[in-house]
Amino acid sequence: MSSSQLRDIVAEAIQPLKDRVDVLDIAFDRQRLSKLEQSEPQPLQRDRGEILRALLAANSGKMFAKEARQKMHLIKPRFSELLATMKNDIEVRPYHLKKNQKVLVLK
Repeated sequence: MSSSQLRDIVAEAIQPLKDRVDVLDIAFDRQRLSKLEQSEPQPLQRDRGEILRALLAANSGKMFAKEARQKMHLIKPRFSELLATMKNDIEVRPYHLKKNQKVLVLK
């Protein structure tokens, strides 16, 4: 048996293993991506969330989003991230007199 024939036989024998490793790699990558997509609030976000809930509770459960953001001294992107993590607790509605203004409402 020549070395090229032996190489072909070995390559043929390990091909199913290579295919299986590729499938496992893809599955592992999908798991990592799904973990990244799940947004668990970080400790600082949890604290800010509690502050925002208290702020809304002190204002009868409703407040303009801009006013709340300014009182918390947060930049717009950070405030949007905070609201995204609090979807279950706070509802964002358009203000009935000015649709471009948002009102935060405790659920």
